[in-house]
Amino acid sequence: EERAQALADAAALKRLAVDYMHPEVGVKTTDATLMGRNYFNRASAPETEDFEYAEERAQALADAAALKRLAVDYMHPEVGVKTTDATLMGRNYFNRASAPETEDFEY
Repeated sequence: EERAQALADAAALKRLAVDYMHPEVGVKTTDATLMGRNYFNRASAPETEDFEYAEERAQALADAAALKRLAVDYMHPEVGVKTTDATLMGRNYFNRASAPETEDFEY
């Protein structure tokens, strides 16, 4: 009987762990008389997000997007630079016609 109780406790702990790790599954009930009210998603619920928090979240998301662009630029140098301004230009000092000739030494 003690072994059966330990197995029942382990099964209950496993159910609780699954419920905690997978909140998207939802609650399953067997009794038709059980009900609950969601006080957070109802139409008459007060607005919970402040303007400052929304602004801070938008800034954090913009920073994350900028960091992602920088990481992609760093990890993929073969992509090249894309410009939107027609007046921007650059000069390659290594492959120009007037560049000094460099010799490759073979070892």
